[in-house]
Amino acid sequence: MDKPTNMNKAKELPREIYLGLDIGGTKCAVVIGDASFHIWRKVFFETRVERGYQAILAEFHLHIGRLLAEFGNSKLMRIGISCGGPLDSARGMIYSPPNLPGWDGVPVVEIFSQKYGVETALQNDANACALAEWMMGAGRGTRNMVFLTFGTGMGSGLILGGKLYSGTNDLGGEVGHIRLAPDGPVGFGKAGSFEGFCSGGGIAQLARSVITAKWQKNQPVDFCPSPDKIGEIDAKAVALAARAGDSTALEIIRISAGYLGRGLSVLIDILNPECIVIGSIYARNVELFQPVVEEVLRQEAIPAAREVCQIKPAELGDSIGDYAALCVAVYENKF
Repeated sequence: MDKPTNMNKAKELPREIYLGLDIGGTKCAVVIGDASFHIWRKVFFETRVERGYQAILAEFHLHIGRLLAEFGNSKLMRIGISCGGPLDSARGMIYSPPNLPGWDGVPVVEIFSQKYGVETALQNDANACALAEWMMGAGRGTRNMVFLTFGTGMGSGLILGGKLYSGTNDLGGEVGHIRLAPDGPVGFGKAGSFEGFCSGGGIAQLARSVITAKWQKNQPVDFCPSPDKIGEIDAKAVALAARAGDSTALEIIRISAGYLGRGLSVLIDILNPECIVIGSIYARNVELFQPVVEEVLRQEAIPAAREVCQIKPAELGDSIGDYAALCVAVYENKF
């Protein structure tokens, strides 16, 4: 499905264009933009993973061909690809992400660079989003920035010394795996992990645990009044109830925010960043999380490191996916 974005007349089209390809388990997207991060055109389509990676790549080629024909007088400079891991950014390989079954050892960089004759770069989706927030969002102007997804999971991207840092084999920044407590909600396959306490799935687990404990003590829970409703509780329901002043929901948020503060303290003490940008659940509920987070940071983080680090909500919101792959494409040429 085509989604025009600020299309101008042909004579005003950019001289140089960049392609951003977002490969997701539910939907994929092709974005054409320029070095100033202006999106000229976006096309998205359903992934339908059951048809296999070759059919999905063929659909990418179909849309790219149509877009390049439309921008025939513009020079394609570079292609950037954003995809969930595991992957190898140096070799340009995708290795069976959980949401892309069958994508085992797919050389996407080679495929696209050979077909279109331009340099192509691959990054995992958290790194791509980190680039977007650093290059054009809440972290712009910094040299040391951490981006945390705080969505379905707790992914992270690191900008250190003015460069994207992905580690030796693309596992740099897997902060969701850090264990913050001996036990607790499971995230990243580990009970009590950063992701367990600070993710959509983790908050849902935490809510079920807290609510069940209250029922066992015959304590009412207004936003979940009966056991048969507990399966319907998710992070959004908790946040909405907390905003309405529900005491149990506020308790759940305080627990999550407390562990968020602990996790941020670890990152501040180790990386000494100028800025930590947090997306999704935190960005939509800053007023619920921020007071607890700041109190924990005062208790846990090195004071001098804490004072130079700003904790910011992500700026790009739901548009971050549109810009992430484009920023992967622009990144090497711009910096």
